[in-house]
Amino acid sequence: MKASILYPLFALSGWTLLILVLIAYRRIGAGLAGRVKPADFRFGESAAVPPEVCLPNRNYMNLLELPVLFYVVGLIAFVTGQHSALQLGLAWAYVGLRVVHSLIHLSYNDVYHRLAAFALSNFVLLALWGLTFQGVVAAG
Repeated sequence: MKASILYPLFALSGWTLLILVLIAYRRIGAGLAGRVKPADFRFGESAAVPPEVCLPNRNYMNLLELPVLFYVVGLIAFVTGQHSALQLGLAWAYVGLRVVHSLIHLSYNDVYHRLAAFALSNFVLLALWGLTFQGVVAAG
């Protein structure tokens, strides 16, 4: 099914939007509790912003950085029709690893665990790019 490669892209987009909602929730909650002021966000986030309020924003930025390459390779695979069950599995694995990375980041935030999820997701993305490149080149 040609469109199946798009489902992981939609899933990661949905996760990214969920983290965006979490940013608003944490910022508004901290504002209502008097822990932050609007001026704390005038030029980004000041040092006065508590870590539990900063973390969702940092995680959101992570989800807008390297995953751009995931969206691009997914669209290339879709447009060219050059994707396999292995590529689809890798795409879902990438989404899962990015979700795991976020959950670690936003909960107990062990740097080594977070790094492991991040590094593994990058290897999966690299493999996905390699297979997609190979498929497109082979198709001529």
